[in-house]
Amino acid sequence: MRKIYLVPNFVTTANMFCGFYSMVASIHGDFIPAAWAILAAAIFDMLDGRIARLARATSQFGVEYDSLSDLISFGLAPSILFYRWSLEPFGRLGWAAAFLFVACGALRLARFNVTAAVLPKGYFQGLPIPMGAGIAATFYIFSQAMGWEAVSEEYVVLVLTFALAGLMISTVPFPSFKELNWRSRTSFAYLIAAVLVMILVAIKPEVVIFVLLSSYVILSLFWWVVRLARGEKFVISEKPGGSQQSH
Repeated sequence: MRKIYLVPNFVTTANMFCGFYSMVASIHGDFIPAAWAILAAAIFDMLDGRIARLARATSQFGVEYDSLSDLISFGLAPSILFYRWSLEPFGRLGWAAAFLFVACGALRLARFNVTAAVLPKGYFQGLPIPMGAGIAATFYIFSQAMGWEAVSEEYVVLVLTFALAGLMISTVPFPSFKELNWRSRTSFAYLIAAVLVMILVAIKPEVVIFVLLSSYVILSLFWWVVRLARGEKFVISEKPGGSQQSH
């Protein structure tokens, strides 16, 4: 067997560990730690690809291992969280909705792996699975902070599960931040805005994180509708591009 790169694959393993812990916590009804574990997995998922590229330690093994870890942390973990929290009372419809989330997440990952080389790096095709899982996790945290009634939550969760599953396998373009030049100079106002966002997250993370993730999805959909109204189309580039991780 060929040797593998230790550090990036260890970070990927940490991602998978968080996803597995989230599932265990959800099974036992500990939904708050289950939701935060999904967010922790997302942090590790953002790190593994960047570490691999910085260390020039990318490999096909890492790509496949990352996808398998993502399916556990961002497909299975949020679906079990939603099912145990609100979908179980719906019976067959509930577990079918949870399975649909997993299946669409798997399809999203598979499509990314086979189209990464031909898609422009400026946007994703369909909602990235870590973002879908992040919205699912933060929605639970947000709903508990807002004190919503359980009856209304069940139907909202059911609709949200179908919506996130549909967005993941859609062809809607979602902006990617992979092409940002972190060494470029910009307006001082952007730094102030970033500091303000950081302060808001520190003050009320259970609300602000969900608002930020939801805003990303809503603004992306609005941007897509505007493009359609202008007659612009989502075109797959023939030039190699895209990243090998963070789907």
